[in-house]
Amino acid sequence: MAVTGNTLVLAAPPAPPAPVRTPPRPRSRPLSPYRRLFALPGTRGFTAGNLLARLPMGMFGVSAVMMIAGQRGSYALAGAVTATGLAATALVAPWTARLVDRHGQARIAVPATLIAVLGSLSLIVCVRTGAPAWTLFASYAATATTPNIGGMSRARWTHLLRDSPGAHHTAMSFEQAADELCYMLGPVLAAFLCSVVFPEAGTLTAAALLLTGMLVFTSCRATQPPVAAGPRHGSPLRALAPLLPLFLATGVVFGSMEIASIAHLDALGLGAASGPVLALQAAGSCAAGLLYGTLRPRGLRTCLLAMAAAMALPWLAASTGALLPLACALLLAGMATAPTMVTAMSRVHALTPEGRLNEGMTLAVTAILAGIALGAAAAGTLIDHLGPTTAYALPAAAAVLALAAEVVPVSGTRDVP
Repeated sequence: MAVTGNTLVLAAPPAPPAPVRTPPRPRSRPLSPYRRLFALPGTRGFTAGNLLARLPMGMFGVSAVMMIAGQRGSYALAGAVTATGLAATALVAPWTARLVDRHGQARIAVPATLIAVLGSLSLIVCVRTGAPAWTLFASYAATATTPNIGGMSRARWTHLLRDSPGAHHTAMSFEQAADELCYMLGPVLAAFLCSVVFPEAGTLTAAALLLTGMLVFTSCRATQPPVAAGPRHGSPLRALAPLLPLFLATGVVFGSMEIASIAHLDALGLGAASGPVLALQAAGSCAAGLLYGTLRPRGLRTCLLAMAAAMALPWLAASTGALLPLACALLLAGMATAPTMVTAMSRVHALTPEGRLNEGMTLAVTAILAGIALGAAAAGTLIDHLGPTTAYALPAAAAVLALAAEVVPVSGTRDVP
């Protein structure tokens, strides 16, 4: 209000200045579980070594078979040599793992790897020089000292993430996906090297990768689990005894599915498609493992039930005699295995006595390997007597047995998710 001469002038108050709108700050996207995982100091280094050393696990068997069969002209001899190596691994691996837990990863893993590499080099020399057959068995048996690199890597994650259950679940899912990836790429790389370069190239490359990867892995001392001082109480074998039938049955699923698929596709005249189709199954498992790591973990019984249902799909698809339905069924079956393995390995972590985790995980892996051998042998028998399509009933039945092993109440295991 203002007075001008004889005139009263009412003036409106000045309008407040318009607020200055600041553009909203862009929300920072939360890191994905895997980016948070590998942001931890030292994790990228030991993971790089882990992957280098793990890839040969899918190469040694195929390389040995192709090298021995190519030089000696006997697949029977090649199969017997690799079977002997598998049996030796089942006996030696738990003892190697026990030494790793007792004395530390670097102190045991490096000399054990050197023995395994020397065994591989000895095998090459014996095959090339026409040495007696028993030298092939002895050389390949020496590779049984190869440390369980997957178990040692999981032990590191468990040590680093002991107070973060969610991150630990993500890490275990990544490890399972890494297993699938290496077992998918390893045989392909081995077959390429042995057939295109020279017969010994697969074994030489696998040995070099194993030694290099193990040296990189063990050089990352900051993430190595500490060695517990004092006496060790509890037996991993006794603690995991209720779980070992489950791992054995799961191994039968893996071994029988591979043999049944190879035989079925060969009977259809599609033997050349065996590699890509089996790789598709492994790729499904790898992808499902990575996805499962971003989700809330499920109970083991739920995962086994899903796997039992999924393993019936290839049996149904094989009856159509077409490639596409079988490939899709194997993809879905593969996607059901990774969550089961991740959850089962978490159960191993919960039940294994403190300070003996690597030994506990190696016992589980040994049971899986025994199941793979049993499943492959049983599937071969079914194929010879009842045909390749019927052999698909074996992985379905083994998955049901794995579910039954979980459903049967066992003291001390029901309180673990």
